[in-house]
Amino acid sequence: MKTIHVVAAIIVRGDQVFATQRGYGDWKDYWEFPGGKIEAGETPEEALRREIREELDTEITVGKKLTTVEYDYPEFHLTMECYLAEVKEGSLVLKEHEAARWLKNDELDSVQWLPADRTIIGQLKNVRRDRMTFTDMKWIREPEHYRIEPDRVEITTMPHTDLWQRTYYHFRNDNAPVLQMDTEEKYFSFTVKTDFTESHHRFDQCGIVMYLDSENWLKGSVEYENESFQHLGSVVTNHGYSDWATTAIPADVKIMWYRFSRREDDYCIECSQDGENFTQMRVCHVWEGSGKISFGIYACSPEDSQFKAVFTEMKITECMWKAHDGQQPD
Repeated sequence: MKTIHVVAAIIVRGDQVFATQRGYGDWKDYWEFPGGKIEAGETPEEALRREIREELDTEITVGKKLTTVEYDYPEFHLTMECYLAEVKEGSLVLKEHEAARWLKNDELDSVQWLPADRTIIGQLKNVRRDRMTFTDMKWIREPEHYRIEPDRVEITTMPHTDLWQRTYYHFRNDNAPVLQMDTEEKYFSFTVKTDFTESHHRFDQCGIVMYLDSENWLKGSVEYENESFQHLGSVVTNHGYSDWATTAIPADVKIMWYRFSRREDDYCIECSQDGENFTQMRVCHVWEGSGKISFGIYACSPEDSQFKAVFTEMKITECMWKAHDGQQPD
């Protein structure tokens, strides 16, 4: 059986991947990742740039190799080297294919893939999550002073900024800066490391957040109290009323990882002091959290203070909050 050696481009844009539909041959109407054969004297990267230029009139930046697929079709064996890529210049003009789509994670199974291309879909979902960086996120209430790099965010809080709704205090605060990304994925986990070494005033805080609107959100963080202790806690706000749960931790704790997990419209917040061993902080239901959500990070100083909060080691993975294996649902 003869072997055909090809390259394929996994062209990524934010949380989407580019797919093309064949308009010819035995596999007409099937979907694939664009690319083609490696010619004599070409490296795989050179071949991929040439093929995308010829097929889509576009220049790409070729990134790391995702995988090599070995697949037996009836008439030949296919060796397909798959590389992550991004558009450098051009608009992906269809010169050979009959259609194209940008697909999100939850849409990858909605098209009929060529058999060889189908084999990498599961791996691709996780890789696309891993590629997300802080630069993929958008501000709600952009702060005056901040710095964003692909793997690091620094936020300097402003005095009298906070997130709280009604309960106990009978006031409403909705002016904390929030940096988030959107998703419709029903099952995933988001992890981030927070460094709040500079926090020093009562209620200074930074952590993870899911902010849907002013009356529906949740957050998890450490809130400074005094030189003796801090509040490690979470706030869940449904329909305009906040519910706060805390436990006291020593004031010298200045690093904390958080893991935010989603299972449809139920959510779990966990924390860790080493980034490896996580402890459950909160399991909750968010009444307006069943569809598209926004999640990310926040930092604020509810009283008259400021501090610099640092966020690093962000990653998005498959849901680490596993389905319950005990009593069955009613």
